[in-house]
Amino acid sequence: MKKNLSRVVSVLLLVAMSAMLVVGCGSKKSGMTVEEGKLIMGTNAAFPPYEYYEGDTIVGIDAEIAQAIADELGLELVIEDMEFDGIIGAVTAGKVDMGLAGMTVTEDRLENVNFSDTYAHASQVVIVTNDSEIATVDDLANKTVGVQLGTTGDIYAEDIEGVTLERYNKGFEAVQSLLTGKIDAVIIDEQPAKAFVSQNEGIKILEEKFTDEDYAAAIAKDNTELVEAVNKALANLKSSGKLDEIVAKYITED
Repeated sequence: MKKNLSRVVSVLLLVAMSAMLVVGCGSKKSGMTVEEGKLIMGTNAAFPPYEYYEGDTIVGIDAEIAQAIADELGLELVIEDMEFDGIIGAVTAGKVDMGLAGMTVTEDRLENVNFSDTYAHASQVVIVTNDSEIATVDDLANKTVGVQLGTTGDIYAEDIEGVTLERYNKGFEAVQSLLTGKIDAVIIDEQPAKAFVSQNEGIKILEEKFTDEDYAAAIAKDNTELVEAVNKALANLKSSGKLDEIVAKYITED
C-alpha cells in the first residue's frame, strides 16, 4: 500500500510540475516579461538622432520613447544593441520584447512581426558628394549606391534601374565609402543623413526625397497584449505632448 501510495504521489507531483511549466511558458510567451519587470528593446545604436552612443549610454529619440513607454507600463527598460538586420529575428525568437530602431512598417516585415501605431514620420534621402553629377533620384540609374543592410533604403534601392548596391552594417560605413570615392551615393533615412552631412565636409543631401515612411515598434506576432499596451502608452505620450517634446529635443526645424 505504501509503495502504491508513493507511486501515486510521484505521479501527482509530475503532473503538478508539468502544469507549472506550461503556465510558466505561457506567461513568458506573452513577451512582456512582466514577471521580471523588464521591457527589452532591440536596436542598432549607430543611427543618430534616433539611437546612438554618448559614452557608454545609448541615447536618442527611440531610446527616450522606449523609456517613456516603459515608464507608462511600470517596467525597467533594457536596451540591447545589435545589427539592424538581426532585430526582426531577435523579436520573433523572443530575445527582445520589441524592436525600436527607426524601423519602417513594410508588407515584408508584417509577415514576420506586428507593429505598434506609428510614432514618427520619416523619409529616405540620397547623399552625394558636392561635385556629383547626380542631381535627382532618376540619376541613380546604373550607379553604385551604398545602403544599410536590411533597411528600407536597401529594399527599395533594388528597384533602381541598373543599380549596383553596396550593403553596409552601419550607415556611417556607407558614408565613409562615399567620401573615399568607392560608391556614387548613399540612400539612408533623412535625420541620420543630416547628422552625417553636418559631420563631414564635401557631401550634401539631394532635395528630392527617395521615399516617405512611418516608424513603429516591431513586436512578436503572438504578443498582441504588448502591442495593445505599447499603443496605449504611445497614445498617452501623444496626448500629453511628451512624444513631440522628445522629438523636438533632437530634431529642429530647418
